[in-house]
Amino acid sequence: MSHRVTCPICSQSVFERDINGHIDSGCSEHKAGESSNEIEHSSRPRPIGGSTRKIATIFSRIHDAKASGSNISSEPTSTPVVKKRKAEAFVSTQKPLVKRSKAQKLSVADGAPLADRLRPQRLSDFIGQKHLTASNSLLMSMVKNGKLGSIILWGPPGCGKTTLSRLLAKEANCTFKELSATSSGINDVRAVFEEAKGLLAITGKKTVLFLDEIHRFNKAQQDIFLPYIEQGQIQMIGATTENPSFKLTGALISRCRVLTLERLTDEDVQEIIVGAIGRVSHQRDAADVNPFDDSDLLYSKDSTQPMSSQEGCRFSSFPHITDRVLSSIVSLSTGDARIALSLLELVLCTNNIKEDDLIASLRRSVSTSYDRTGDSRYDMISALHKSVRGSQGSAAMYWLARMLTAGEDPVYIARRMVVCASEDIGLADIQALPLAVAVLHACQQIGMPECRINLAHLVAYLSEAPKSTRAYEAYKRAEEAVKLDPSLPVPMAVRNAPTLLMKELGYSEGYKYNPNYVHPVHNEYLPLPLRQEKLLKDEGDISDRVWDEEALLFWEKECNGGHCWSGRPSE
Repeated sequence: MSHRVTCPICSQSVFERDINGHIDSGCSEHKAGESSNEIEHSSRPRPIGGSTRKIATIFSRIHDAKASGSNISSEPTSTPVVKKRKAEAFVSTQKPLVKRSKAQKLSVADGAPLADRLRPQRLSDFIGQKHLTASNSLLMSMVKNGKLGSIILWGPPGCGKTTLSRLLAKEANCTFKELSATSSGINDVRAVFEEAKGLLAITGKKTVLFLDEIHRFNKAQQDIFLPYIEQGQIQMIGATTENPSFKLTGALISRCRVLTLERLTDEDVQEIIVGAIGRVSHQRDAADVNPFDDSDLLYSKDSTQPMSSQEGCRFSSFPHITDRVLSSIVSLSTGDARIALSLLELVLCTNNIKEDDLIASLRRSVSTSYDRTGDSRYDMISALHKSVRGSQGSAAMYWLARMLTAGEDPVYIARRMVVCASEDIGLADIQALPLAVAVLHACQQIGMPECRINLAHLVAYLSEAPKSTRAYEAYKRAEEAVKLDPSLPVPMAVRNAPTLLMKELGYSEGYKYNPNYVHPVHNEYLPLPLRQEKLLKDEGDISDRVWDEEALLFWEKECNGGHCWSGRPSE
């Protein structure tokens, strides 16, 4: 027996075997609720309009329209009115959506950081890196000749790598593509390469691909760049804050020119800030004006001199930006234009804040720039080590504090000081190494912040301790001798003779056991070619040291109060 199902159109009960015929008949036949006579009668064709039960509105309208041959919308029923109202309501909701979309675009543009909105649009507006952007520089000559080539821009954050790349592509009249290794994969790069290859073949126009953070690509991925760069199908500009010698493959470096960008000077940062204030002031009155078509500096209404030269460095539109505030922004940015403009953006949004409170807020908003995996870490530990070696306790203490304050692992510093205790102090103070090992153990057991006191103790001791490199230099000389000939035989007298056979072969023959004698004795300890070599120099031996009169005079002036060094030989 067939089961009953509910028609999805008219909600009537229908046998499962008849559902298709029921729907095809316009929901007028094969109803399961009818008697056998009714079912038998309903099997005969009958007018569709004879159905006593009304089907769903949308289907009845379609069926009636087909029967009458008229348009659906021409029926004077109440249903189209409702539909029309719903349609009108839907259409009326579209306009606000369009407006909202436009508003969102505007808000995105307005929400961009100040550093991004004020990027220079012409190479002549670029500030800093004069060794690269000067008219007589090699890079500018290449751009003028249309032979930009592939280059790697290496420099600290905020020095202008991205901006300079865009301006170079614009100046060279090339198609510019930009990708970041932090968000793009090698497939994205390959797609740009293929597009550039086709564009060059069809139009002859070159493409510049700017790859930000190029060091994020591993060495296998970097090999993808090689054929396209070598054949000149694309000109790549890679930007990195890491040393290319360590992060990029030798094959890629050999195909590119590495250009070093320097950290911006305080004068460069101040010029950027003052120019930005002027542009923001002009944009306040005319949002559509190109900020780089206006004057770089903001002038007062009654003076032809820039406001920065007037008393207090007060800008007419932003009087709360004083000389002290401007100097604080420059100092806190540490040569990073992006940080400087971010701080300026904070200042521009402030009102009715005292100068001291504003400066204090700016200082709290800047974090220390220190990367425990980057070059800054190794630069600072090198500065600490060299300060200890030079007996400059104040400088050594400063670099120690810089590293610990930035979050450096104290154990890392302690390990370096253990090396320093033998490398630089060595035999001049044999207590230095045990103290360094003790401080290393203290750092491992105690941790921060208490172990900073142990490290300060060690750094001060090593800085003031006498210095001797006799042991370290002796090992280096021995290492060089070994490299010259690593196969020199051990003298027979100092060989071990644990067996009778070895004694018969002459092992240990003639060796004089020193404790058996009340006087010094001599044995041949070195191979014959090295017997005259003095690898460990005697204490006070300065035969391998140099005399630099200019360096001594500078030390006497800077460190000895202008007095002559007591170790100068008498005339």
